[in-house]
Amino acid sequence: MDIQYAYTILYVSDVSKTIEFYKKAFGFEQKFLTPENDYGEIKSGNTTIAFSNLELGNSNFKNGFLESKLSEKPFGVELAFTTSEVEKVMDNAIENGAVLLAQAVTKSWGQQVGYLRDLNGFIIEICTPIQN
Repeated sequence: MDIQYAYTILYVSDVSKTIEFYKKAFGFEQKFLTPENDYGEIKSGNTTIAFSNLELGNSNFKNGFLESKLSEKPFGVELAFTTSEVEKVMDNAIENGAVLLAQAVTKSWGQQVGYLRDLNGFIIEICTPIQN
């Protein structure tokens, strides 16, 4: 069986605004956006991150789903982005609308890790790559 991880879809209230946030906060490029602005994708290295609006998401799941909100506790899921400049990336993201969740610290295994929330409340980890 040939299977591979293709992308993650985050359900958001405003797809275009979310794509703009990720472009400004992290320098990612827009890969795709529907004419209706209800679904879009960004290029983030080898992995695609996609965004779908809440209405489209609700049409996919007859029992609905929990919406991520900055005013609520975050979900126990995170997007992790690696960089050699953790503080610089975090500062730029905060300047462009991210919310600090936890300052960067160095873990016992030597990895530097910090946490933000995007404008929709999703957790973003900014970290150095793990050295093997």
